[in-house]
Amino acid sequence: MADLFAGFEPVLPPAAPIADDHAPLADRLRPRALAEVIGQRHLLGPDAPLTMMIGSRRLSSFVLWGPPGVGKTTIARLIAAEADYAFVQLSAVSTGIADLRRTLATARDLRKAGRSTVAFIDELHRFSRPVQDALLPAVEDGTIVLVGATTENPSFSLVAALLSRAKVFTLERLTAAELDTVVQRAEAHEGRTLALAPDARAALLAMADGDARYLLGLCETLFLVAPAAPIDVAALAAIVQKRAPLYDRGQEEHFNLLSCFHKSLRGSDADAALYWAARMVRGGEDAGVIFRRLACAASEDVGMADPQALVQVMTAWQAFERVGMPEGRLFLAQAINYVATAPKSNASYVAFDRASALARDTGSLPPPKHILNAPTRLMKELGYHEGYRYDHDYPDAYAAQDFFPAEAGAHVFYEPHERGYEREIRKRRAFWASARARREEEEGRTTASDEHPDPSTVM
Repeated sequence: MADLFAGFEPVLPPAAPIADDHAPLADRLRPRALAEVIGQRHLLGPDAPLTMMIGSRRLSSFVLWGPPGVGKTTIARLIAAEADYAFVQLSAVSTGIADLRRTLATARDLRKAGRSTVAFIDELHRFSRPVQDALLPAVEDGTIVLVGATTENPSFSLVAALLSRAKVFTLERLTAAELDTVVQRAEAHEGRTLALAPDARAALLAMADGDARYLLGLCETLFLVAPAAPIDVAALAAIVQKRAPLYDRGQEEHFNLLSCFHKSLRGSDADAALYWAARMVRGGEDAGVIFRRLACAASEDVGMADPQALVQVMTAWQAFERVGMPEGRLFLAQAINYVATAPKSNASYVAFDRASALARDTGSLPPPKHILNAPTRLMKELGYHEGYRYDHDYPDAYAAQDFFPAEAGAHVFYEPHERGYEREIRKRRAFWASARARREEEEGRTTASDEHPDPSTVM
């Protein structure tokens, strides 16, 4: 069976440092036991979930979700070793359904021989839905214990049936202190310290952005340098290239940062909004995506409290498209500051939700005939347009007529706040309400006198 799946490892070899000096430093420093893993104490500390699972020596399927370089593969291998399970590693990038079937067949043979198998699938989110579905029977009947690794939110990237059969454990990016421990371990392995000034060492940890594997790659480069004096920040930047920020424009990080950006705008925090926008720009986000969210915020969260907010955003967006980067960032910043510092009102947004609810509940009620046009004789005979009042013929261009279907009754959806320009709108609506009340009162008196005329006027 060994030739059916290249690279299959039915029994995990002892985890030990790789002796090959040509191997990457990250591989040479791979932990030999779970106790050596740096970080993830919420999963590997005393009484933590994975620790308890290993102690029972009965593994159940789970998914390790976290950013790159935090130990997902290492943890999976060591858990299998310490629980005395066979181990096979697959990559969703290169594994097809035929490969998967061969692997499952091998696992079944091992199971018959009394050996349980951990099938570790790296980048599990890259498996198509049919391939993920193909895993389900083997997970359910215990042919394999599935351990998946993913950098994407499992809620979005994994099928629901698979999620229901596997726990999800979230791994955290390493802290600066944990990254410094990684560097110390590398220095102990090499038998010398990195020739870095204190501020350069801090900059090195910041460059790693929580990724231990990337950090060890930087260290490996720096160990090749023999400077006459400690390396400062400027020299460090010249020696190592700064990594691209973690940002996937089509996945969860895209939506996370957009959410942070929008909530900062809504919360009137211009500084935070600028920060999140800058994060997205640095990550390669299309500026049009940021402007679209700005336009939504200008309407949803500012609305009629400052109608100019939407105008300012659209104008800045147009200027950006004409000028481009790098100058275009000026228009983006101006629009962000305008929306963030504008008075806020969601009254228009709420009003439309209320109107939508009434439209849903009332179905296809006919409109009042007096506000329908009557272009034909038949429509006139049916009463279309009869009784319509042309508002401009009335004082203040307001005729105080009804526009809702009679069966629906009158409703108030839009309730402007006492903020910004909506304060003026409240005054207008109060004026119209007063005018309607006066007109209804006058019409009521007129109707009453018509129905009960003064006897002295009867001839």
